Amino acid sequence: MNVFIVHAHPEPKSFSSALCSTASDHLRASGHEVRVSDLYAIGFNPIASAADFENRKDPNYLVYALEQRHANDTDSLSLDIRNELAKLLWCDVLILNFPVFWFSTPAILKGWIDRVLVSGLVYGGKRFYDRGGLIGKRVLITTTIGGQEHMLSPGGIHGPLNDMFKPLLQGTLAYTGMTVLPPFVAWHVPYVSHAARESYLHKYVKTLDGLDALEPLTFPKLSDFDAQLRPLHA
Repeated sequence: MNVFIVHAHPEPKSFSSALCSTASDHLRASGHEVRVSDLYAIGFNPIASAADFENRKDPNYLVYALEQRHANDTDSLSLDIRNELAKLLWCDVLILNFPVFWFSTPAILKGWIDRVLVSGLVYGGKRFYDRGGLIGKRVLITTTIGGQEHMLSPGGIHGPLNDMFKPLLQGTLAYTGMTVLPPFVAWHVPYVSHAARESYLHKYVKTLDGLDALEPLTFPKLSDFDAQLRPLHA
């Protein structure tokens, strides 16, 4: 199994970083191929701009998604995007490893998504959900959060975790065709004991060993909609 871990935490000694290293070490020891992009360590540029394209289709007006398509077709994406895209296309399993910032990902990871999930290759037209460009790949969110589990559960003050992550789980990962696995969450991390952190690491290893047994999250299928994307069974 080829596993690509995209890690987004600014502190190498953080628990999020410990989850990343635990995953990479354990998966390699289990015989899998692993590649890691530590976005802060490599100074990944999160800003989508005209500089992402070595050969512009329209140098006078930037329509980012259209320039992505042109650059992909002409092999003129910037080198950093090409490097990340090659790892994404290589992998069978993508792991996004990050702390929750304001109910979302750190900006550097959002920038990775904006720049690397290239229009025309990863998605475009009606190439989304079960017809997306990354169909056949699985993706696991691994995240740390300061809140407690009951705060992000049905009836909790913030509502269910998966509702909070809907733009990422559905609007990004499922949209591109990937099979989305249930997120692994380490709760209340800044405040728990060392023993609790060790327990999280142990549970994470068991999760990684049991990826094949995880029930994927359910998202729309284009076959349930007509040509105008109206539901067939409304």
